[in-house]
Amino acid sequence: MAIAVPQSMVVHFIRCFSGYTGSEKLQRTTKHFSGGLTIRSAALPGGPGGGVLERPPLIERSSPGRESEFDLRRKKKVSPPYRVMLHNDNYNRREYVVQVLMKVIPGMTLDNAVNIMQEAHYNGLAVVIICGQADAEDHCLQLRGNGLLSSIEPANGNC
Repeated sequence: MAIAVPQSMVVHFIRCFSGYTGSEKLQRTTKHFSGGLTIRSAALPGGPGGGVLERPPLIERSSPGRESEFDLRRKKKVSPPYRVMLHNDNYNRREYVVQVLMKVIPGMTLDNAVNIMQEAHYNGLAVVIICGQADAEDHCLQLRGNGLLSSIEPANGNC
C-alpha cells in the first residue's frame, strides 16, 4: 500500500520550502531500503521534495509447525456451550425419534439415541448434545425439521 501525494502538493511543498518557480526540472528518485521500504520522490536537485512512502509487504515470520501466542489465544476463544434439548411429544413413535437422532447428530450411536429417547419419554426432557451455539442452533433446527420438539439453552457448567 502506498500513501500517494498529488503532484500539485509536491510542487506546492517544493515552492514553499525551496523557492521552486516551476521552470526548473524536478528530479525524480526512488530509494529502496532494507525490509522492503521504498520511497519515491520528486525534488529539485539538492533541494527538499515530496514523495510516496510505500508500506513493505507483510511477511509471515512464524516457524513452520509453531503457532504464535496470539494464534493460540485466538483458537482458545470458543463460543459458550449450549445444550440441545429434546422434548417428549405424543406424535412421533419412539423408533422414529431414534432414527432422527442418529441422522441429525454426528457420531450418535444407537445406544445413545435410545437412551436419549427413553429419558425424554419418561422425564419429558432430555439433553441430546452439548456444543457451541452455532452447532446447537443447527442441530435444533434439523430436529425440528424432522418433526421433533427441541430447544437450546446455555450450559452454565452444571450439567
